[in-house]
Amino acid sequence: MPKRSKPDLSPLQIWTMAIRPKTLPAAAATAIIGSAAAFWAGKFAFGPALACLLGALLLQIGANLANDVFDYYRGADTKERLGPVRVTQSGLLSPRQVLVGTWVVFTLAALLGVYLYAVAGPLVLVIGLASIAAAVAYSGGPLPFGYYGLGDLVVFLFFGPVAVCGTYFVQAHSIDAIAIWSSLPAGFLITAILVVNNLRDIPTDRATGKRTLAVQLGPQGARFEYSLCLAAAYLVPVLMWVFWIMPLWILAVWFSLPLALQQNRMVWELEGRPLNQALAGTGRLTLVFGLLYSLGLVVSSLL
Repeated sequence: MPKRSKPDLSPLQIWTMAIRPKTLPAAAATAIIGSAAAFWAGKFAFGPALACLLGALLLQIGANLANDVFDYYRGADTKERLGPVRVTQSGLLSPRQVLVGTWVVFTLAALLGVYLYAVAGPLVLVIGLASIAAAVAYSGGPLPFGYYGLGDLVVFLFFGPVAVCGTYFVQAHSIDAIAIWSSLPAGFLITAILVVNNLRDIPTDRATGKRTLAVQLGPQGARFEYSLCLAAAYLVPVLMWVFWIMPLWILAVWFSLPLALQQNRMVWELEGRPLNQALAGTGRLTLVFGLLYSLGLVVSSLL
């Protein structure tokens, strides 16, 4: 294979591209929500909360790097790719460099897990190892679930219930109803990010045999899935208020509704590379929603 010419980028710029910083605010939102739920329950602990925030960011970075290199090995990333530049496929970094980077990041996440194990016990190790395994198995291993339509479900579980309830658990040493309820909007919104990504990539994924759920549902079906994810995320706080689980402050998340409607309209109107705007916008929406949701929890606990 002929060598690709590399643009004039510094190593720092290349590794910044590799970690995909635009995906990190959404990952941070899960730890913020889990910690806000712990604050509402009177069980907030700064050290474990910070460790969970850093761990969530490291796991997202590790997942991004693993996806970059394993998609390259499987031939899923081609020159026709419509998304942001992949550093392995473009030749900016070698597969070995990206693999080493992946395991360095996961090792750092595991070190945080050792601290959290000392704080909250062995269940934390199970959660951490399962999260790393899921990040690798999304596009790596003999049966990568991202290639067989299971990515949406796994992303919902690990970025929703696992991430939020895990953050709550290391502070409260239990899983309560508030943690479970709070995990659902995060899961729905981060799944929506994946849906946009896979909607954009339907043509190239279909051509390379990557059967994401978006490929199986088709463009219109994927758009319906996106809209349902957004609707479910905004419905959860309403149900929490209706059933007296939380006071009216939890509906602060609805101040982000104009942004959600804007992203939903873009997903229904755009296709191909322009969907990158909706991808970044849905990431911002997830962070804004998470901050407003957390604000509602904190204010409710103080009144």
